[in-house]
Amino acid sequence: MHPNPIYHDAARAQNLDFTRERAFGVLAISTDGAPLLSHVPFLLDAHGTLLDLHLVRSNPIARLLRQGSVTARIAVSGPDTYISPDWYEVADQVPTWNYVAVHLTGTIELRPEEELRALLDRQSAFYEDRLLPKEPWKTEKMTPEVMEKMMRMIVPCQMRIEEVEGTWKLGQNKPDAVREAAAAQVAGYGFGSETGLIAALMRGASKG
Repeated sequence: MHPNPIYHDAARAQNLDFTRERAFGVLAISTDGAPLLSHVPFLLDAHGTLLDLHLVRSNPIARLLRQGSVTARIAVSGPDTYISPDWYEVADQVPTWNYVAVHLTGTIELRPEEELRALLDRQSAFYEDRLLPKEPWKTEKMTPEVMEKMMRMIVPCQMRIEEVEGTWKLGQNKPDAVREAAAAQVAGYGFGSETGLIAALMRGASKG
């Protein structure tokens, strides 16, 4: 998270809506050595308190969870872009990187394997809904043998969210005209991820 508080004024609901829509992040757990990391799709409930996901059974995090619940964090990244100082159209600016990111911290645990099929159905339904009017894929399209084999390889997990932190670094520290000039350049020449989206967010940002 960026230390400047001007980038942390998004409401909890805004951070959760962003996370719920994104539905993919990096799960991190501390260990005696390097942190354990896993890139995971997930479902966040309507209240922003429970997050459901599955892991491959051989994943080091899944093996660790067999010993009991642990503290974890999921980092969810959004659009981002490099900002050239020239794009501000005023003197004495410095290069920077604008981005959106939300961190969810809480306690994660393994769930009973009996919950796995329902989780898979909910996940696929959520993602397939984004592809409408395509006919949604469902697990029923898999043969029982293949479905059983897949389910033996993964385990259901649930994270109880205790803290939500968001960084929306969009140039709020700049005057409106300066920020909007940079946003126009990002839309046309931005280098990063989803530059059109972050340009739109920059145009809507303000010092508050």
